[in-house]
Amino acid sequence: MRESRCILFDWGNTLMRDFPDAEGPMADWPRVETLPGVKEILRQLRPHWTLALATNAVASSEPAVWRALARGGIASLLDKVYCFQAIGHKKPAPAFFDYIVQDLPMDRDRIVMVGDDFENDIRGATRSGIRSIWLNQSSDEARVGPLYETIQNLQSLPNALTSPSTTDT
Repeated sequence: MRESRCILFDWGNTLMRDFPDAEGPMADWPRVETLPGVKEILRQLRPHWTLALATNAVASSEPAVWRALARGGIASLLDKVYCFQAIGHKKPAPAFFDYIVQDLPMDRDRIVMVGDDFENDIRGATRSGIRSIWLNQSSDEARVGPLYETIQNLQSLPNALTSPSTTDT
């Protein structure tokens, strides 16, 4: 771990494209792909943040998630994977986020959740005291609250992370 702060990324439609008709573990899908700009953003953030994946995927175990990430060319850019199969709880359950906080060597205020599902990723994390950034690529809607904000694309993430709640004190 490089720094005592972490970005938790949702998996499907945040880092990698979720194909609705695909079945089984993503690692076994005929086609896998990252979303535009993902590799560049991860490379930019990696020297300064611990980067982790937090997913509700039912069909993929942690090894299968790592295989899919490798197929997408981003496994080497992530430090940890937290998945439903290993944790036993799904987002937005506080137990999902509590597990991650206990595993990471840092306080909740040093963690940021980034995801495309407002209820599971954003509300779940903020209810657990974790700052969140909603990746809303499907509309111009922007929601802002005490522990969350909105970006429309991943290229906006580095600027969103520089707000006072996530900078070093």
